[in-house]
Amino acid sequence: MSNLLRRANDTNPQWIVAGVCIFLTALTWLVFGRTLAHDFVNYDDPTYVYENPIVSQGLTFHGVGWAFTHAHARNWHPLTTISHMVDCQFFGLNAAGHHFTNVFLHTIAVLVLFLLLRDMTGALWRSAFVAELFAIHPLRVESVAWIAERKDVLSGVFFMLTLWAYARYARQPSLRRYIIMSILFALGLMAKPMLVTLPFVLLLLDYWPARRIADRRSLFLVITEKIPLFVLSAASCFATIIAQSGPLGAVEQLPFAWRTANALVSYVTYIWQMLWPADLAAFYPHPGNHLETWEISCAAAIVLAITFMAIIWRKTQPHLFVGWFWYIGMLIPVIGIFQIGLQGHADRYTYLPQVGLYLLIAWSVSEMSILRGRREVLFALSAIAIVPLAWRAWDHTATWKNSETLWKHALAVTSDNDVAHYHLGLFFRQHDQMDAALAQYQAALRIQLAEREPHYNLSTALTYNNIANILMAKGRFAEAVLHFEKALALRPDFADARYNLGGVFFRQGRVDDAIAQLQSALSLQPEDGEAHRSLGRAFLQKGSVSDAIAEYEKAVKAANPSIVAANDLAWILSTYPDDSVRNGTKALALARGAVAFTHGAVPLFLRTLAAAEAETGHFDDALKAAQHGLELARSQNNSELADRIEKDVDLYRAKNPVRDSSLINAEPNF
Repeated sequence: MSNLLRRANDTNPQWIVAGVCIFLTALTWLVFGRTLAHDFVNYDDPTYVYENPIVSQGLTFHGVGWAFTHAHARNWHPLTTISHMVDCQFFGLNAAGHHFTNVFLHTIAVLVLFLLLRDMTGALWRSAFVAELFAIHPLRVESVAWIAERKDVLSGVFFMLTLWAYARYARQPSLRRYIIMSILFALGLMAKPMLVTLPFVLLLLDYWPARRIADRRSLFLVITEKIPLFVLSAASCFATIIAQSGPLGAVEQLPFAWRTANALVSYVTYIWQMLWPADLAAFYPHPGNHLETWEISCAAAIVLAITFMAIIWRKTQPHLFVGWFWYIGMLIPVIGIFQIGLQGHADRYTYLPQVGLYLLIAWSVSEMSILRGRREVLFALSAIAIVPLAWRAWDHTATWKNSETLWKHALAVTSDNDVAHYHLGLFFRQHDQMDAALAQYQAALRIQLAEREPHYNLSTALTYNNIANILMAKGRFAEAVLHFEKALALRPDFADARYNLGGVFFRQGRVDDAIAQLQSALSLQPEDGEAHRSLGRAFLQKGSVSDAIAEYEKAVKAANPSIVAANDLAWILSTYPDDSVRNGTKALALARGAVAFTHGAVPLFLRTLAAAEAETGHFDDALKAAQHGLELARSQNNSELADRIEKDVDLYRAKNPVRDSSLINAEPNF
């Protein structure tokens, strides 16, 4: 191996290497640079970034601690979570900055892959070709253009760096180099657990191009030296299992035979998509038991045939052996045997595994006797492949512009796609197009009910819940209750449905029923600040002030605290007629915190601050806060709130505090 490295460094002038790096960088940004004008999408981006209060507030000590001690989107990948916090620290919720980071990280992974392969094999142009394919293949679009898939590009950087560090270790073993390589691997696992197969890839590289495996003894030694890495992989698997357990767990497992059949077909599907990347989508529905026998048989035959050839030709064509098993092995965690989600397959899963196929192709083509030594022919073949792939990838990035373009495209290129209908419904609902949203949810529900499989219980419950929310917004409470109850019949552990059902009961005046549902929701999600706030409101409606205050305090202290609950509690402690309930000092601290958090832009919170200042005897400060709130309320055309604040102003001028037992300064809960 050291001879190969020395030859590579001797025969490749640095200006050529630098030129290739510049070309790869320019090519990557030419394809993916347009994503900087794209928005967030409603597919995991809310959970990962803009609706996650811990992430969206930027980089904090509390946030870093939370990232290491909590599951995020049912995964334990603290490094990915922290990277989103860093983006929010520098870019806020400006999607352009988040997209910039994704493209930047992908560029780093591309460059390290090129330098790594050149370093290990001495083959400059073949290494460049592999890096080009990795950089701009249309299957990379999902990983790069999707902000929530930061874990792919971030783990990709650490994957490549780990391989490079291992190449240095294999060249000249030392404890220091092994520790560096192990740290990089651990960081990669903390970016995405899919890297658990990396030790297996290192064994393949030991076979070729490092050629460290010559006999059984050397095989035993290279396996033994990787035991610490396999331990890290096992720890990551354990953390992932823990993270994916919870009240609203993963989807029901499909029968093993269905999963195995889909896995075989997916292996071939990914190869076909590599060769003909058409009709790519953000979500491909799982085929369930609808795969034809001939499809499964052909896929199995193709996989077995290539595997057989790779083994038979391993000595004369080691790149075929390494490339194929790189692809097969790295896909095992996500190929579908271990079921994750509802999808049949996903473009993002090919991000690192297909590097093995690119390597196989580049070295196999260059080894053909008819082409050997004819660099101009290889350049022509490279251009023939790269140009259309780059154009196709550039075009495909447009589908990720926003949620509407993403899901309309998915519906155009797939069939029976309930997930696409569901998320398009989310988009319409967020834009107050309730009838359009309802139509999309109902289309999703028809597909889900047609399957009649437990696998769809979770997604069907989610759809029932969203339909019920729209019906509730339209005032059709009886129909909404029916749909919430159908959701809970499918998933009794669905906390959001219980919370929303409590909301319907509250609006219907069924306060005791509302309290029961909210308490059930909190038994499933005890750290839900908004649910605690809603329960506090229900207790207050019932006249149980002490119970209400207890729930508001839990809402303020929850892992996802409710800033509105802080305002509500401050109002009670400032204005409630019973002297034993009021606490002006505590109310003032809560009110000031709420106003500071919202930068003084919410007139409702300014009214509460004024009441708290008055309760503590600071009537001049109360008058100042109230007048500011009055100006904001008028500028926002909130005449009802403005009238209330005007009455408060009269009280403060007369040196009188506000007394109110109705919690009139609270926003609606449901």
